[in-house]
Amino acid sequence: MAKHNQVQLITYVDRLTSGGIQDLQNLLHNELEGVFGGAHLLPFYFPIDGEDAGFDPIDHTQIDSRLGSWQDVKQLGHHYQVMADMIVNHMSAQSPEFLDVIEKGTQSVHYDLFLTKDKIFGNDETQTDIEKIYRPRPTPCFTPIQLKTGESKAFWTTFTANQIDIDINSDQGKAYLERILDTFASNNISLIRLDAAGYAVKKAGTNCFMLEDTFAFINDLSERAKQRGMQCLVEIHSHYQTQCEIAERCDLVYDFALPPLVLHTLFNQDAAPLAKWLDISPRNCVTVLDTHDGIGIIDVGKHGDKPGLLNDAQIDALVEQIHVRSQGQSRQATGGAASNLDLYQVNCTYYNALGADDKLYLIARALQFFSPGLPQVYYTGLLAIENDMALLAKTQVGRDINRAYLDLDQVKQQLTLPVVQGLIKLIKMRNTHEAFNGSFSHQLDDGQLCLCWQEQNSQAKLVLDTNTLNCFIELNHASGDIDVITIDDMLAA
Repeated sequence: MAKHNQVQLITYVDRLTSGGIQDLQNLLHNELEGVFGGAHLLPFYFPIDGEDAGFDPIDHTQIDSRLGSWQDVKQLGHHYQVMADMIVNHMSAQSPEFLDVIEKGTQSVHYDLFLTKDKIFGNDETQTDIEKIYRPRPTPCFTPIQLKTGESKAFWTTFTANQIDIDINSDQGKAYLERILDTFASNNISLIRLDAAGYAVKKAGTNCFMLEDTFAFINDLSERAKQRGMQCLVEIHSHYQTQCEIAERCDLVYDFALPPLVLHTLFNQDAAPLAKWLDISPRNCVTVLDTHDGIGIIDVGKHGDKPGLLNDAQIDALVEQIHVRSQGQSRQATGGAASNLDLYQVNCTYYNALGADDKLYLIARALQFFSPGLPQVYYTGLLAIENDMALLAKTQVGRDINRAYLDLDQVKQQLTLPVVQGLIKLIKMRNTHEAFNGSFSHQLDDGQLCLCWQEQNSQAKLVLDTNTLNCFIELNHASGDIDVITIDDMLAA
């Protein structure tokens, strides 16, 4: 039976288990028994080792055979909520459909599946039109490709030249997305992460990001998912006010502002920006501190004349503190270093961003679990894995610093660490205490940040003294029993 409102794991199947989906289920049933209520399986489609770690599928409805089969996913879904990525913006340039376009040009039956520059601009685009397009990466948004028919077409490539954007308004684009929804629904997927949905709709004269038509596209896709018994989580990095607007119109959004705000709180002993955010943050959200990508910065920054949750000086200090506390390792994986493609993220494990300080790390996780939303924990964060400098050196891909390949022996070893055992206690507390099904409130007074959940006679309260960085949790049970636990207690045990 799948479990709701319980902490979920985010993981690549092979990088956590060095095996497949059955191995992951065994791990969840044994070493991690009772820890997670669900799992976000990062792309498990063919191939898992493409140019962008599975986010450039050749076939979105085919599981990479090295991981198992759809039957394995279906079985996992009997016991846990399973989240899968639906990559709505693009597909691999190595897909049979695009290779057919390369071969046959505009006469290919698949030509309309893909988006070209002239489909949006005709032959009338101006440099001003191009400069308006919002870019998540420093690479061009179009890739000229010579077709074997002699034609040359500029295809939209929002992310990389191996990820060809889909024309979601074409009949073929719509049918492609329908096939994915049907496949998910028939294999016990309950949550869908809409990857890069903000870029899916393009329109001449706009910035081609989160347009009104994009909301309509997301709403329509979400409705079709609901008809099949699934919910959609929208993945968009943007200004915090945009996130609030998206939340009003979607099933679920990420709280991407939380990770940098928690770091700011602990680095500067200043919870005011976090408290301000908790005043207005969406309640229909998924909370994370770490993911397969870097630590987002754009989500707390300004946008044009709109101020951010942190000002420029605070953001600069935050990024520099991550570099300092990680002993310069994050600097080697961020910005122009290591073929880094993201303009708005710092690549580093969250554990190393906090200087591998066990107490600060558990405080950060406690703040996450007490903030509104459904918490998710990335596999390296669960195990307090440190920056993988060897993998970074090997691949020269910045995000690989936080995408370690592990095996069961390494997992078992990490599970013995006090910080990991303390984190698992926090997770189980969040999963089982009845107050987290109730209402949330918070208060900041003279440096004391209090986050509280109340459900009838049950209460769970976290108190962080930002002056001393001491933190305790008070649990009031419906039975009348009261437990008071400090973060130091969790580490000492």
